[in-house]
Amino acid sequence: MAISWTRHRFSGGALALDAANTVVHRGDPARSFDRFERAEELPRFAAAATGYRAAELGARKLSVADIRSALPKVLAIREATDRLFRNAVRRGAVATADMPELLGACAGALAGHDEHLRLPGQPFGDPATPLQLEAALAVSALSLLSPDSVRRLRICPNCNWLFVDRSRNASRLWCDMAVCGNRQKAKRHYRRRKAEEVPHA
Repeated sequence: MAISWTRHRFSGGALALDAANTVVHRGDPARSFDRFERAEELPRFAAAATGYRAAELGARKLSVADIRSALPKVLAIREATDRLFRNAVRRGAVATADMPELLGACAGALAGHDEHLRLPGQPFGDPATPLQLEAALAVSALSLLSPDSVRRLRICPNCNWLFVDRSRNASRLWCDMAVCGNRQKAKRHYRRRKAEEVPHA
């Protein structure tokens, strides 16, 4: 069954984190599953990300030219991104021991591409030409290594997704208030109601 790539699935705040979050309930073997288990989801993810990450991509369209070739590169970046930045949130800093895996995955994804990034108004290169998903993920992941981005990284206490807190006072708790925030509010409300129903001695 095809996945509905809704706005909530892009609540990581950066393309590389959105990809890392395609493993749902990461760390919970009983509930965890991979949205890229079916490789044909890659171009569908890329198409949705083109819209939801337009600001980050400088309106450049993402493409997947060869699914079989792209999948291992995408998965390598996804896993290295998750490991490095999840550890960075827990430790409060990036560990150099985690960097070779990410840098190697990014180098593999960028090999063979001839892009010119960070031109004025074109953070991901010329918006007139499509950009391969694996190259975009590499650039996005590397951009998160800046001290300000690392300082703003969070792990959602409801779904365990990684996200960048871009709020003014860096006080965001949930990856998506409309989904995870409301679910936690509903759980708290349910627990309070149940507690009130318990007869007092």
